[in-house]
Amino acid sequence: MALALTSSISTPSFTFSSSHPTNIPLTGSIAISERPNGPTVNLRRSFIKPVNAQPDSLVPLAAATTFVASETKDQDLQQIATHLDNASPLQIMDRALATFGPDIAIAFSGAEDVALIEYAKLTGRAFRVFSLDTGRLNPETYQLFDAVEKHYGIRIEYMFPDAVEVQALVRSKGLFSFYEDGHQECCRVRKVRPLRRALKGLRAGITGQRKDQSPGTRSEIPVVQVDPVFEGMDGGVGSLVKWNPVANVKGNDIWNFLRTMNVPVNSLHSQGYVSIGCEPCTRPVLPGQHEREGRWWWEDAKAKECGLHKGNLKQQEEDAAHLEGNGNGVSQSHANGAATVPDIFNSQNVVNLSRTGIENLAKLEDRKEPWIVVLYAPWCPYCQAMEESYVELAQKLEGSGVKVGKFRADGEHKEFARREVELGSFPTILFFPKHSSGPIKYPSENRDVDSLTAFVNALR
Repeated sequence: MALALTSSISTPSFTFSSSHPTNIPLTGSIAISERPNGPTVNLRRSFIKPVNAQPDSLVPLAAATTFVASETKDQDLQQIATHLDNASPLQIMDRALATFGPDIAIAFSGAEDVALIEYAKLTGRAFRVFSLDTGRLNPETYQLFDAVEKHYGIRIEYMFPDAVEVQALVRSKGLFSFYEDGHQECCRVRKVRPLRRALKGLRAGITGQRKDQSPGTRSEIPVVQVDPVFEGMDGGVGSLVKWNPVANVKGNDIWNFLRTMNVPVNSLHSQGYVSIGCEPCTRPVLPGQHEREGRWWWEDAKAKECGLHKGNLKQQEEDAAHLEGNGNGVSQSHANGAATVPDIFNSQNVVNLSRTGIENLAKLEDRKEPWIVVLYAPWCPYCQAMEESYVELAQKLEGSGVKVGKFRADGEHKEFARREVELGSFPTILFFPKHSSGPIKYPSENRDVDSLTAFVNALR
């Protein structure tokens, strides 16, 4: 005889009155350490020598994992870069740490690259962090260093400039010489040389470079590359590998990640600072301005690298040389020295100025109308990128009383343009006010039509 078994479960219902709230919080979480009678988790730390350390100096890694060295000498970094180009920052970070173990470290500047430390922590692997203390950082940056160390339970390996070199620089040129003759010398003493010492103790470094940080110098950086400037512990060209896990990540996405993970950030970000360096060389940016416009704002956009990533500038110059010539150093040109590249900014509303024309315009002290003029080279990719905006600007200004012009300033005209009309890089945009002799240089890397229009309207 078969038995039919049935069961029923009755579920009571509960009604909560608004006058008697429950004791269950609507937000929050229970930390493992708060669990009564819970297990004790013992994280055993490993120890390694920090960069440039004395033999008896030990610094704890940030996580406890066993490292198994990977063979890298036969690996093709270009193939790895191609393979990882669409990978997530977490995957790239994991590959970097797995490959180089204790011979790789994160370069931390005290800005949004705290995301790198968070990604490293999420891999579960041991990692190292170093930073350059130039002696000129904002107090808020030092406060972030302390907060990061406490949040992650790590010790940042600080590198300092040579005191004798700093003393000699300041005694001979003063505390703010970079405002007069450029930032490169100060950065070389306070940042580049300490970095060189740090990297000599490594085989690879991890940076927070992103393609959208500086269109003029970082737009083509891969996720992994041979460092073209610095050397690693083995010495010689190619002895240091540079990993850029967030190269393909947009700035907004970085900030969404930081907010989601609730990690410490520099309080200067809430005051309008985006790219943060030394205190005298960093300022907030306005809405719509590019983040690098807050760095070395008194210099040309092309020079906005401190030397830590100088290879970006070198590559840009090589690309320009390739475009201007035929790739082997031989210039393809007409008899007048102009490269055989189609001209740009071709519009009936854009006046094509000759050398005599731009020279006369610069010398006039009582112009009948204001002018905006772009100094350009048709082979320059950044000039090409702004062509549509500039032609549209010319159309908008038609009949407004403002003349729009262009002057090709490469080839035989380059030295003249540098000397007479302030050519600093391609493109250079100048506004010649009415009844005034001196041109005003457009200071921004934002070359969209709205930004250019605002510049003209502010000065016309």
